Amino acid sequence: MVRFAQIGRYVRRGAGFRYGFGVAAFAIALALRLSLDHALPPGFPFLTFFPAVIVTAFLAGTRPAIVCAVLSGLAAWYFFIPPIASVALDRSTAFALGFYIFIVSVDIALFHFVALAADELRREREVTARLYDRQRTMFQELQHRVANNMNFVVSLLQLQKRMVAADPANASVALEEATLRIAIMSRVHRRLYDPVSNELPIGQYFQDLCADLLEMTGTPHVDCRVEMVPVTLDIDRMMTLSLLVTEVVTNSLKHAFGGRSDGTIRLSLAHGDPGWLVLTIVDDGCGLPPGKELATRKGLGTLIVAGFVGQLGGTLDVDGSRGMTTRLVFPA
Repeated sequence: MVRFAQIGRYVRRGAGFRYGFGVAAFAIALALRLSLDHALPPGFPFLTFFPAVIVTAFLAGTRPAIVCAVLSGLAAWYFFIPPIASVALDRSTAFALGFYIFIVSVDIALFHFVALAADELRREREVTARLYDRQRTMFQELQHRVANNMNFVVSLLQLQKRMVAADPANASVALEEATLRIAIMSRVHRRLYDPVSNELPIGQYFQDLCADLLEMTGTPHVDCRVEMVPVTLDIDRMMTLSLLVTEVVTNSLKHAFGGRSDGTIRLSLAHGDPGWLVLTIVDDGCGLPPGKELATRKGLGTLIVAGFVGQLGGTLDVDGSRGMTTRLVFPA
């Protein structure tokens, strides 16, 4: 059966092979029937043609089998159904031809539906194989990302430890910030590996991410607006970009709107120079206090953002004169 299937794949390479096989099967059946004519009693006009039609249907397909069946029926009618060498039609001839047509139609139909079922099974196997490969790849990526995230958590806690060592009075604040960052990173991780989120446009993804941040920081009065060009980023860069956005937006939610009942944060992603993207995060908060230079900011958040910028291979500009404007340029 396996060898027949291999022959069938060879025969089905093109229409010429398929129809040529059907004609060849008819010719062989006709030659065999002619050679056996003297040894057979009357009444077996289709004896060698049935196998030819069946083999053609199995190996070459439905249409070549129909061609073989038509040629075989005409040959049997002309050469082996009395009156010989004639296509005269009487009741007995019509019955014999009707019987032949019924049998070959059933045979061809059966093989046709078997072929359809086999094609469907093959397509399902291909889909299953693709899904398996995708799941395996995603699992490997997930393991890789979990390991990276654990390293990030370790680095974060080490930084917090140094800050606590420098100022033990801020230990509870440091732990609270670390807890919030880890919880946010967990949400980002879950969202990125959610199949539903993977199908979302990038703008909708970051809109949902901002909604998570508003909920987790308890700042529902702030309006977060997202406008992004439709681009696709690999999951590693999406994770890094998500964490960078999370750090910048969380910083704005914590410090930009103190004492205010409302506020707005805008995220935009646009094409810059060819091959580059520009992410801009703007809030309408209080900005930096007068006289405080950006260069003097050495907080944990600044160090984390700088690390993410380096991973993305980009550059970062920050302007705190009117609210806070963070502009990231990175390769597309």
